Amino acid sequence: MPVASSASSNTPASFEIKSANLPLVALLLKSADLQVLAKDMAQRFGDIPDFFDNDPLVIDLTPLNAAARRAGSELATIDFSALLAVLAPYKVKAIALRGGTPEQMSAGLAAGLLAAPDARVVASASPAPAAEAEQSKPAPVAVPTAEPAPGAMVITKPLRSGQQVYARGRDLVVMAMVNAGAEVIADGHIHVYAPLRGKAMAGARGNTQARIFAQSLEAELLSIAGIYRTSDVALPAQVRGRAAMVSLHSGPDGDKLVMEALK
Repeated sequence: MPVASSASSNTPASFEIKSANLPLVALLLKSADLQVLAKDMAQRFGDIPDFFDNDPLVIDLTPLNAAARRAGSELATIDFSALLAVLAPYKVKAIALRGGTPEQMSAGLAAGLLAAPDARVVASASPAPAAEAEQSKPAPVAVPTAEPAPGAMVITKPLRSGQQVYARGRDLVVMAMVNAGAEVIADGHIHVYAPLRGKAMAGARGNTQARIFAQSLEAELLSIAGIYRTSDVALPAQVRGRAAMVSLHSGPDGDKLVMEALK
């Protein structure tokens, strides 16, 4: 009588299968107008070529669809091939999709994306409020993900107009002046032990707990986790030209940059 063979219960010598977690960035889509998205992406990331280092990305349609439902309008039809083409120049690898309707998910799958309904997008935290909060404009996309790794990048020379420094995955410490037209960017905190006259962008990959510290705050642009404020709005007199800290506060009226003078 023939005996049916069965697979061995021993672990194969050539491979193992285990669970793994993949750190992702997320594009929270708020508009189906890809021309607007392309313009906003260029404005935000066009001069930071190393911001995305072939990072895997999940496209989240939750904000887009929630806004449509609140307005009582039809849910958008997304051209995912065109959307992926908009993202391609920024060296980001869109691999998954979440928050879509069945029709949207089907279209995304047809474009080569995977369904990722369980992907978790990091929510904004609420730091303790300070004495003064200044309204800022939201960035076109929110990019949440990993906390900065230990070990800060330290810059000891002044940064001239046109120079840019990006501390990927960590804090940035600048021991000299950041001149107007220069940019300092960090996934963690930014410390400038000199006048800060250029642009400073902390928590660049969505760390809402990041801070900006400056010995003399004179910045032309400040940003934390994509919430920013430009020189179009003058710095408050109590922090302008003084040692100060900038943090992000989330309240019922939205996210705001908070500036405090340091003693």
